Amino acid sequence: MPEWYVSGGLALGAILFLMFLSMPVAFAFLLVSFGGMYWLVGMPGVSQVIANASVSVTHFVFLPIPLFLLMGELFFNAGVAKKVFDAVDTLIGQMRGRLSYVTIFGGTTFAALTGTSMGNTAMLGSLLVPEMSRRGYAKRMSMGPILGVGGLAILIPPSGLGVLLGSLAKIDIGRLLIAGVLPGLLLAAIYLVLIWVMIRLDPASVPEDGPVYHPLSEKVRVIFTHILPLSVIIFMVIGLILLGIATPTESAAFGVLGVLIGMIRAVSAVELSPVMVVVVMFAILLFMGMFMDQASIMMLTIPIFFPIAQAQGFDLIWFGIIMLLALEMSGVTPPFGLNLFVMLGVAPKGTTMAEVATAGLPFLGCGLLLFVIMVIEPHVALWLPSLMVR
Repeated sequence: MPEWYVSGGLALGAILFLMFLSMPVAFAFLLVSFGGMYWLVGMPGVSQVIANASVSVTHFVFLPIPLFLLMGELFFNAGVAKKVFDAVDTLIGQMRGRLSYVTIFGGTTFAALTGTSMGNTAMLGSLLVPEMSRRGYAKRMSMGPILGVGGLAILIPPSGLGVLLGSLAKIDIGRLLIAGVLPGLLLAAIYLVLIWVMIRLDPASVPEDGPVYHPLSEKVRVIFTHILPLSVIIFMVIGLILLGIATPTESAAFGVLGVLIGMIRAVSAVELSPVMVVVVMFAILLFMGMFMDQASIMMLTIPIFFPIAQAQGFDLIWFGIIMLLALEMSGVTPPFGLNLFVMLGVAPKGTTMAEVATAGLPFLGCGLLLFVIMVIEPHVALWLPSLMVR
């Protein structure tokens, strides 16, 4: 049997080679894993991997993920998405550049229903970009807010990646999901401030469509017919977890380590302040997001990062939210952030990747601001979990 560094080097080289050939990351890892297992152990090892995979995908804790995705698809295909955006447009019709604000309000709402960043971005892009382009919004004011708010589905429950992270890191999934509520809402508020500043600095970036008057009776009507029913569904997903009545899996139904020990010890032994440790890990996650999808990043980093966080004395729920924030931002990091390609696919014909990436950069800055806020004041993520009924 070859030395571990020979096997590891060959595996890493094979993965990078396959990715260079444009093979999807998941298939590259799968092929190298099965090939390496057969080479080192033989057919019995391959059979055991297949059996373990079958057990993993049928595990109870993963059940919320397809249920959350199904719930988001049902809302979108039933036309609820358009009704929500129309309702928000009615409520804030007096604001200039209101469709950019509508994007943030509506996108935050649907982040609490879709559970997936790419799904949220695709839904928002296909629904809003054509209309915003028709009205004369600059591309950075139409695509930028969507790229920013599309990723909130990673932070705000029900987060499919949050369920996966909690399961892999063996931390309380319910507390982790609830911990993402306030940071997600705070990031949405920062996005709103950014849009206001961008409009003040460059009024020509949004059309002069003027205020639209809606009588109070019309506003009350859309609240009761469009907003309130959706709020009940969101409560059934988030509120039941917060009150301790249901597990994440039950809430979803209601809504419809060996070779790495040396690396962990080596990183833990480096004399860095706790803040610098978090900053370094956050930067690594953002860098990896330039080339890989979020689930693959989690699979690679959780066995390393969470033991380090535990050794540093970090609250693992707080660190989990920090990690989800980095993963949310990684979807918009050039050159290969997946949400950039999703947006390019639904953007008007002739839009370049450079224009899409440039539109998303200010919203990456908002994510960095939220990271600084949560490092300075961890209770932004931990306050709601502290209220949960045990």
